[in-house]
Amino acid sequence: RAVFPIAKGFVAGCLVTEGRVQALAFARLRRGNRVEVETRIASIRRVKDEVKEVRAGTECGIHLENYDAYQPGDVIECFEIQKLRATL
Repeated sequence: RAVFPIAKGFVAGCLVTEGRVQALAFARLRRGNRVEVETRIASIRRVKDEVKEVRAGTECGIHLENYDAYQPGDVIECFEIQKLRATL
């Protein structure tokens, strides 16, 4: 939605459209059909407070680790990697 400057770089102003976003989750930033970066979420902010989780329908600010080149219209996809033990 928008990009905001902070002391540590920039934050992407976002609207969570479905599911939930958790701090330290993996995220993929898409610009058009291209993946710009795949990293972890460094922090999530609601208004001025840092939070651990944001649910669908809520606006927040997301800061990705080692990335500051956000642009309005970027899409951040959050995902979780689960390791499953092989069974026979």
